[in-house]
Amino acid sequence: MYLSHLALNDFRSYEHTVIEFDTGVTTFIGSNGYGKTNIVEAIGYLSTLSSHRVSSDAALVRQGQQAAVIQARLMQKERPMTLEVEIYAGRANRARINRSLAKPSQLLGIVKSVVFAPEDLRLVRDEPGVRRRFLDELMIQQRPRMAKVRADYEKVLKQRGALLKSLSSKKWRGLPVDEGALEVWDVQLAELGGQIMAERARIISAMRPSIGEYYERVAGGDKTARIDYKASADKELWELPSAYDIYNTDTAASDIESHEAELCSADNNAKRLVEALGRHREKEIERGANLIGPHRDDMILSLATFPAKGYASHGESWSFVLALRLAGWKMLTEEEDQPILILDDVFSELDATRRERLAEIAADVEQVFITAAVDEDVPAGLGGQRYRVTPGNVQVEEER
Repeated sequence: MYLSHLALNDFRSYEHTVIEFDTGVTTFIGSNGYGKTNIVEAIGYLSTLSSHRVSSDAALVRQGQQAAVIQARLMQKERPMTLEVEIYAGRANRARINRSLAKPSQLLGIVKSVVFAPEDLRLVRDEPGVRRRFLDELMIQQRPRMAKVRADYEKVLKQRGALLKSLSSKKWRGLPVDEGALEVWDVQLAELGGQIMAERARIISAMRPSIGEYYERVAGGDKTARIDYKASADKELWELPSAYDIYNTDTAASDIESHEAELCSADNNAKRLVEALGRHREKEIERGANLIGPHRDDMILSLATFPAKGYASHGESWSFVLALRLAGWKMLTEEEDQPILILDDVFSELDATRRERLAEIAADVEQVFITAAVDEDVPAGLGGQRYRVTPGNVQVEEER
């Protein structure tokens, strides 16, 4: 699978541009602010219906315009498919597949891509929400139906949260509190949340071997990289270091993997969530907030015998996030079809050794898009197409 054409209309800084691609490596060279990242952002948007840079679609529409349009031609085993999405600021987007009207959600799962950008250091350094988004983007690309499950879960979470605030207010004013009113929302949260937890646990289990493999290939050395799923419904278990200290004992790691296998069952998760919600009901009412569920879960990153957050050096953190993205790319690979790999302005952040090792990996991928500010940032061994990007314009430069 690869993209052969991309057309942008009123997308970010582009009034209109059409770019042709081949398999292999395509590199966009241009100074910061000239629009090279806008191109790969559009490709990534086709995969997830979201940007890796901003949370709102409004920023994707060129200033002064009402809508942005991304059109792409995808080759699947030499059979062409055309995709189009119209992005509106403030109202619902529209889509077409092979020129027929479609729901935007129907695009999910067609173009699979993995984007690695400098912002990915947040996966190691920032709060759990960043890591949850990482897992959910992979989940939706591999299981498109989960986009609706997650959206429905967010609606239930909002309604249940409003009820908890109301009950909390009544409690603090000394009024009667009907805890039974939460039960219907508990069931819905557990049913939907259990599915999300199962998919996340499955993804982590599938990625774990590749995390170690890619970390070693990129960083070298003798430290082992590892990921684990920390569910808020199992808060009590994670607070028992004798059983769940993943950084110090092989036995603990084995225990977590066994428990993780149980988390791959949506039905088991639903039961576990209902029980956990019951145990934490008083605390949730007291705080007026949803404290249990996949919206409070985390992916634990460990390096050797320590958590990566707070212990990994700058270079080790870069190697870890590279391993995460590459492991996600490998998980999305299905038989002959490989996801598109996007390396957005990352070579400049790496030392010479890591650059060369990443370049060796990228050279074996069916289609790779790279952005860089200057030619010197791209390893000499990477050939393929090269485009020069200037404000609003993309010009083919050479074939290397």
